[in-house]
Amino acid sequence: MDEVLKAVKERRSIRSFLKKEIPEELIKKLIEAIIWAPSAGNLQARKFFFIKNRDLKLKLAYASLNQMFIAEAPLVIVGCIDINKIYPRYGERGVYLYAIQDVSCSITNAMLVAHENGLGSVWIGAFREDEVSKILNLPKHLRPVVILPVGYPADIPKAPPRVSIHEAVEFVE
Repeated sequence: MDEVLKAVKERRSIRSFLKKEIPEELIKKLIEAIIWAPSAGNLQARKFFFIKNRDLKLKLAYASLNQMFIAEAPLVIVGCIDINKIYPRYGERGVYLYAIQDVSCSITNAMLVAHENGLGSVWIGAFREDEVSKILNLPKHLRPVVILPVGYPADIPKAPPRVSIHEAVEFVE
């Protein structure tokens, strides 16, 4: 099995982290994974915040509907779309679709690189957007769309079941 597909199949959503710091060399790899993701028109209309501060992580956990494991991760990444970069070229569709897809590609890359390097992560989409914006003091043109806690897994869950190929894919000729 090729390495990328192996990582895709082995990666799990991790909600329990060891109290172990992530080395800077691994953080640099996560950054590379994020910035090398594709983006609409190569505008790279996205911004990422890497948060290690315990108080900020705790506030983000509360803003994420009390998902307190977020505060326990050594690193939390908040992915934002940049409306100022995407809107002039793509308008509303760029703001409400393309930029979100761009951030999604970046975060998926980061999740796979994290897994490849022994780290775990989990995609968080359930949060109060306005509250996260206030916590991070974001300018109006940045909109948070994902929170990604990252750290060394304390527990790795079993693979959840998947739908059959026939349910997920239909070939059209």
